[in-house]
Amino acid sequence: MAQEEIFGPVMAVMSFTSEEEAIRLANDVKYGLAAYVWTNDMKRGHRVSQAIESGMAWVNSPNVRDLRIPFGGTKYSGIGREGGHYGFDFYTEVQVVHVAVGDPPIPAFGKGEKQTALSAEQA
Repeated sequence: MAQEEIFGPVMAVMSFTSEEEAIRLANDVKYGLAAYVWTNDMKRGHRVSQAIESGMAWVNSPNVRDLRIPFGGTKYSGIGREGGHYGFDFYTEVQVVHVAVGDPPIPAFGKGEKQTALSAEQA
């Protein structure tokens, strides 16, 4: 059951003897949509939730999320994020355009001196 991505009212319960073993068991699956950590030690909760390979993690909290934050998983549990401004990244391709203002100096390679860019009339 822990190797399948099951959607529904199902909870897998596994025993472990150390924090490291719990993290290893949680990460030893090909999916990573969500993780839940229940503990009385909040430092441990933060540490374990960050060590688990999942797109979302809750510490001492049920599945409640703000729709403005990203939603999505890791590994075989999806690609990218949806929700909030993060969702635009999946549907866009970023391009950077640099434009010179004025006549910036352009180094003349091998001559050790700078030349200015030619204007349209000089070219």
